[in-house]
Amino acid sequence: VWFEVMLIASFGLLVLDRTREQLDGGVRYVMLNLVGTTFFLLAIGLVYGITGTLNLADLARVAPEIGNQGALAAAGALLLVSFGAKAAVFPLFNWLPASYHTASMPVAAIFAALLTKVGVYAIIRLFTLVFAHDHALFGPILAVVAMLTMVVGVLGAAAQYDVRKVLSFHIISQIGYMLVGVALLTPLALAGAVLYIVHHIVVKANLFLVAGAMRQVGGSFALARLGGLWAARPLLGLAFLIPALSLAGIPPLSGFWGKLVVIRSGLEAEAYLLAGVALAVGLLTLYSMVKIWNEAFLKAAPGDAPAPAAWS
Repeated sequence: VWFEVMLIASFGLLVLDRTREQLDGGVRYVMLNLVGTTFFLLAIGLVYGITGTLNLADLARVAPEIGNQGALAAAGALLLVSFGAKAAVFPLFNWLPASYHTASMPVAAIFAALLTKVGVYAIIRLFTLVFAHDHALFGPILAVVAMLTMVVGVLGAAAQYDVRKVLSFHIISQIGYMLVGVALLTPLALAGAVLYIVHHIVVKANLFLVAGAMRQVGGSFALARLGGLWAARPLLGLAFLIPALSLAGIPPLSGFWGKLVVIRSGLEAEAYLLAGVALAVGLLTLYSMVKIWNEAFLKAAPGDAPAPAAWS
């Protein structure tokens, strides 16, 4: 019920300006989330039919003792698809880059900070409580999903030249780091996932708000149309640089500690491929942030670019 309340409210915020672009992105956003909700309801019915309860504490107690573990695992798969769609994991992420860049920057900042994290939170709760006994099945699946989510998200960001789209794709890639905790299910990995969620909420909201300020000053979100912002607005450059370096995991900022704990948990669990992918994605994230910095702040403004606007 509360997921649907959130969906209705977020759809209203997404189409607040009633532009054609917002309506198109909003329809995609709602349709995929409604499909996820359908899977969610199917899973709820299946779980209740098998266990006779929907209380998480009761489910954690009775789930390991259920005779029909196959049906319970099927319910777990349905829940993973449902909450994975809401968290924008691979391959259920298309709605996010199609819709987030259409919203106004204050709304996009709220979405980037909160919406996908609710899906991650639900996955963490379910797969550390109800399905923890079936980790041998779901752990490898979550590990593959986490790696693909990180890689696809960061490659999508590297290919974009619109500030909003770069930041939108990076939401997807960072979700993969959060899933590492559930995939490994060790205390260190779960602590890293929680730390990364808190870090990402603050950093990503700041980056979207700074993107809005860049649009106000430079007149565009397109990197080709931006330039000279460091000379014109050095404080704006600093406001971008700090969260951007944190997102990339540069010490001593919060992103470094989040990535360090996640990667270390992978090494301690001997999930070397997972740790290696997480490290490589961090380097590609740095590339995307440097691209924005070079194009928007360091290079000279294009000859036909508008003069930097005054703050309002």
